[in-house]
Amino acid sequence: MTTSATVSPLSGSDLASHVDALRGYFAAGRTRSYEWRRSQLEGLKRFLTEREPEIVAALKSDLGRDDFEAWFGDIAPPMGDIEVALKGLKSWMRPQHRRVPLTQLPAKARIQYEPLGVVLVIGPWNYPVNLSLGPMVPALAAGNCVVLKPSEVAPATSRLMAEHLPTYLDREAVLVVEGDGAITQELLAQGFDHAFFTGGTEIGRKIMAGAAATLTPVTLELGGKSPAIVTADSDLEVVARRIAWVKLMNSGQTCIAPDYVLAEAPIKDELVQRLQSTIREFTAQENGGKRIVNERQFSRLVGYLEQTKGTVVEGGSWTSADLAISPTLIVDPDPGEPAMAEEIFGPILPVMSFSDVDQVISFVNGRSKPLGLYVFGRDSRVTNRLVEEIPAGGAVINHCAIHYLMPSLPFGGVGASGMGVYHGEWGFQTFSHRKPVAVKGFGLDLKMTYPPYTESTKRLMRKLF
Repeated sequence: MTTSATVSPLSGSDLASHVDALRGYFAAGRTRSYEWRRSQLEGLKRFLTEREPEIVAALKSDLGRDDFEAWFGDIAPPMGDIEVALKGLKSWMRPQHRRVPLTQLPAKARIQYEPLGVVLVIGPWNYPVNLSLGPMVPALAAGNCVVLKPSEVAPATSRLMAEHLPTYLDREAVLVVEGDGAITQELLAQGFDHAFFTGGTEIGRKIMAGAAATLTPVTLELGGKSPAIVTADSDLEVVARRIAWVKLMNSGQTCIAPDYVLAEAPIKDELVQRLQSTIREFTAQENGGKRIVNERQFSRLVGYLEQTKGTVVEGGSWTSADLAISPTLIVDPDPGEPAMAEEIFGPILPVMSFSDVDQVISFVNGRSKPLGLYVFGRDSRVTNRLVEEIPAGGAVINHCAIHYLMPSLPFGGVGASGMGVYHGEWGFQTFSHRKPVAVKGFGLDLKMTYPPYTESTKRLMRKLF
């Protein structure tokens, strides 16, 4: 059966037959060669290059992004992933030789990387191209067939990928399926060799539950309340720029954006003032606030503003007709209010103070493990202690989120912020089976290792093994 790479809508027996076709294509071995893998990566690169105007237009329609934001957030990152994969692919595919214990000599041992088979990539709406194609890069580099399910919350971008990706990739190895959460669950019911999901923690639980029925292993890239901890010896002008830049990107709808700030008490007021002036500088040419993706997310964020017990010192306004919220600073919110209990995922930034390192460690560790931890300060003893004693998916000292842009580092969450990692060679390994291979010859086959065992043989084997 020849698989059409774009089938929408698709469900039931039709969906099953298309996934079965992918399994058959994989079983034929067509995806295993270096040449095939490289051609798929080059196809993704051409898609991003040749279709950039359409991608930008779709992102503007779905999320209100301007041209540069679209390029920076959704085109540049997967392009970087592709370049790293193209450079490293041959070495990644090469078997890795391992040492053999003395008791097993003469022998050889190696790890060889095999593609898993047919994998499912479930993309999110906030960076719908980047976070759909980003996982596809290592999945294809590892030699897998891929089913991509883009987010229905970003419909223009989903439609763009469904219509155009197939013309750049092997149509018999890649399937794009559009639809809502019900389609996602139907896909999971088919059983995959791996499922990769990027999105919120609550949906992540549903993905994991759906995958459990078929024992499909999962990578979950989720979110959480990522703190920015600012100590008194920090350069507050630099800190304000770096926090505000990442927080305001994509209207705050970024899983690794700083979700709240904990500032050492002596510098809290000055940091708030610098954040205010920086936000005003960064948004001076904007009108009407930051656009939120849809009514549901907008209402949730407005609820945070309406329920806060803190002091709104910047922003705090919204426009329902435009689904827009002004960049907002909330000082000293109640630790239990919604804006401090849930991931914000919007242009709202609470700021609280702390008196000592022990207090801030206790406060952060009393909550779910965050996806990102951002620590600012000049004293490496303090910053390193915070990084060492606060569990998080990843950490950055004196900036926010830049670890995501370093493909030499694994990227992923821990606990409620996710499981599993990708980027660079780490992603290749996620989508590969690390098969251990041991090789023995026919010589030196000691009979003493086989039964029946004498008492002296048993004593000797106890010493050797």
